[in-house]
Amino acid sequence: MKKLKMFATAAFGVESVVARELKHLGYGETYTENGKIFFDGDLEAICRANIWLRSSERVYILMGEFNATTFTELFDGTISIPWEDWLPKDAEFPVTGSCVKSTLMSISDCQSIIKKAIVERLKKVYRLETFPETGPRYHIDFSITKDKVLIALDTTGAGLHKRGYRSLGYEAPIKETLAAALLMISRWSPGRPLIDPFCGSGTIPVEAALMTINKAPGIDREFDSQEWPSIPKKLWYDVLNEARDLIKPVNEITIQGFDINPEAISMAKYHARQAGVSDIIHFQVRDVREISSRAKYGFIVTNPPYGQRLGEKKENRLLYREMGKSFRKLPTWSYYIISADPEFEKHFGRKADKNRKLFNGGLLCYYYQYFGPKPEVRQGNDAVL
Repeated sequence: MKKLKMFATAAFGVESVVARELKHLGYGETYTENGKIFFDGDLEAICRANIWLRSSERVYILMGEFNATTFTELFDGTISIPWEDWLPKDAEFPVTGSCVKSTLMSISDCQSIIKKAIVERLKKVYRLETFPETGPRYHIDFSITKDKVLIALDTTGAGLHKRGYRSLGYEAPIKETLAAALLMISRWSPGRPLIDPFCGSGTIPVEAALMTINKAPGIDREFDSQEWPSIPKKLWYDVLNEARDLIKPVNEITIQGFDINPEAISMAKYHARQAGVSDIIHFQVRDVREISSRAKYGFIVTNPPYGQRLGEKKENRLLYREMGKSFRKLPTWSYYIISADPEFEKHFGRKADKNRKLFNGGLLCYYYQYFGPKPEVRQGNDAVL
């Protein structure tokens, strides 16, 4: 099967999580550059990566890399790429991109030059003067960073966070891909108790439930590359069938989502039903001050409010103090909290064991990680840590 140079994109701070996912899928030779995790794959890798990656934003085929400081160099580099290997004569091929610290900084001009170069190449191959662009979509993305041009084909289409289950809007939602990343960064694993006390519309608990039953996040949606003639339909069929076969039944409820807002809980329950995991999550209207659990060695993974206006900051910092008091009622649990407040630890009342910078919707945040004790392992009548 044809070998391809590919990359998956990741939000800042999540790159290592995506690399770990790719390794788990069998694509272990990876390296990261500018939020892109490069790996070698084949046509099947396009299907598997799109269907299985939980924390990545999109999956691309790398079409070409070259340096350009003039529009002529940009045109020549683009026209040298064998676009006919992928684009049929009726292909729809919009061009978008970015320019950072480069000689060529006009995005619109670069778009026009790249589009023109592709058209000129396809004219010679298909012997056409105009292209209807009525066929499958091939979104072409370019980035020019310090005069280095990278041109790629987006195999995904709508971002990978579009799982298909979250259709109801809610204030300050967290993206599905980031929610999955937060869970994977934490030490939580399926089967361990998990509580999100600010669950909102349910994204973190639903992502945890999908992991628990081993349901591929892309199993219920479509991708642009599914319509590409160069990828056999049987490949998609086989990978999707394999993913369905790998879903495992789980009867025990170990995941809970709480929120003080009844409307949020109603949305969360709906989204859980849409994702097919409503039977393994317990949602309840509950104030964070009332948090409790009989279970030991559980996990709290949560995205509490962190409004940026002065009044909101004061209100939220009072909330963080209440969180600190409430969470201490679960002394064997681990806490993982994302917040945009750099003074969160001060108000929570405890310095984090580890802190990681992340972006949530373009906002710089900090992922405060508090490690609980390791579970006891019982051997006979003895308890061993």
